Amino acid sequence: MHRFGFFSQFYRDLRTHKLRSFLTLFGITWGTVAVVLLLAFGTGLQRQSLKSMHGMGERIVILFPQRTTKPYQGMGIGRPIRLTDEDAWLLQREIPEMEAVTPEYGRWGVKLKYKDKASNTRISGVYPVYEELRNTFPRRGGRFIDPLDIQMKRRVIFLGNETAKKLFGEGEAVGKTITVNGVPFIVVGVLKEKMQSSSYYGSDSRAGFIPATTFTSMFGHRYVNNILYRPKDTALSKQISKKVYQVLAKRHRFDPEDKDALRMWDTTEFDKFVFYMFLGLNLLLGVGGVFTLVVGGIGVANIMYIVIRERTREIGIKMAIGAKKSHILSQFILETLLIVATGGTIGFLFSLLIVKIASLLPIKQYIGTPVVSPPVAGITILVLGTVGFVAGYFPARRAATLNPVQALVLGE
Repeated sequence: MHRFGFFSQFYRDLRTHKLRSFLTLFGITWGTVAVVLLLAFGTGLQRQSLKSMHGMGERIVILFPQRTTKPYQGMGIGRPIRLTDEDAWLLQREIPEMEAVTPEYGRWGVKLKYKDKASNTRISGVYPVYEELRNTFPRRGGRFIDPLDIQMKRRVIFLGNETAKKLFGEGEAVGKTITVNGVPFIVVGVLKEKMQSSSYYGSDSRAGFIPATTFTSMFGHRYVNNILYRPKDTALSKQISKKVYQVLAKRHRFDPEDKDALRMWDTTEFDKFVFYMFLGLNLLLGVGGVFTLVVGGIGVANIMYIVIRERTREIGIKMAIGAKKSHILSQFILETLLIVATGGTIGFLFSLLIVKIASLLPIKQYIGTPVVSPPVAGITILVLGTVGFVAGYFPARRAATLNPVQALVLGE
């Protein structure tokens, strides 16, 4: 009964002072919206950036041969390092910390033709494991290069989705025969559309992929353009990198300390950069939203001081009939928390509505999809609780320290 009376009195006060109640709730609502939306859009942008970057592959290292810059065993500087398939398989045998390794061949300006449509395209000669390392997954109904293609040197091709569209429009590409520099190839798959902001040779959507063995027999390449590998554990990346230099330096006779002889692009380093960059951005956005919410909390505290002055006589009566200071203190803290909870709930629901609307707009490729994730919700609730408690504590303490006699006299 006591609790029912408390809540009825609370909402009666809200109805009695409609404008004051509205302004108080609006401050908390707006602050909640600021915290939730800033963190939600920051999280969405972070996920979008990582997704775009991982279109090239996750946790991979790309190894490019360069030229020596240090003399070694009587040989001068400027000697080109040429890598072959055997180098990739040697790394796989010698470095068990590698999860997967594959060489990659490349040739630009290859003419693909289907009937009266043609496209000058980059062609890569690859092995089956390339599909997983580089996220070159096929659309439904197609496939990537398989072991039999490698073994039998089949003339099959896997097309990037944009290349397929140039040649076939909206029509089906799988199973059709195209020519690659005049040589017939069967299309076995088309790249499933993906986001890709990072690349070392160009977008996969505008490329074509054929078996590495077919590539070498057709174009006569002896040396690979690069080697890709993925560590079993990213924490071992630096250790693996050192071993790569040692293994290849021994095979190709260059100084293992000559870091310019090979160039490595470790994408996990960029992952770390993106993580810390967005951590800082989200902290900045979160602090901005929290300051907005704090301003709303200051408004609530001021209103509670006014409420206490208006209810001084009521406080005096309660204390005169035996109410303890802790009862008075908890009453006004609870009232403040109810105000903050009401405004916070409204703000949270309004934020969810905005996030839902934003997710339907064609802006995902630019700012991603805002997400009200559990951490965002948890941070918002924590901030609301802190603001509510602090905003209510000091006015409540003042009410609890009133002298009952003075409160009765002042309340008259």
